[in-house]
Amino acid sequence: QVQPVESGGGLVQAGESLRLSCARSGNIFNSNGVGWHRQAPGKQRELVAAIISGGGTYYADSVRGRFTISRDNVKSTVYLQMNSLKPEDTAVYYCNAYPLTPQDDDYWGQGTQVTVSS
Repeated sequence: QVQPVESGGGLVQAGESLRLSCARSGNIFNSNGVGWHRQAPGKQRELVAAIISGGGTYYADSVRGRFTISRDNVKSTVYLQMNSLKPEDTAVYYCNAYPLTPQDDDYWGQGTQVTVSS
């Protein structure tokens, strides 16, 4: 299976910004929507933001107003701009189809680590 490829993570201090990139490959190359998910140690994976083909977006309450999801159809890339980062944003971030179906379970990639220090 060809998974989406995430990049752009890193170690930053609280209040700083990062921009994550998701190369649309595999199941999300032509999917209706793309979502950014994250999984912190000891916690379940959660959806933090999504964008659909019509341009509509979704944000989890914990990131609304700080994160912005966008896409570049020419580059087949979906971005997650993360501002005012908090230590609780520390997690591995993944992109996948939105909404998820059972078939999308085969397409979780390596993710990109985001670590926010206080």
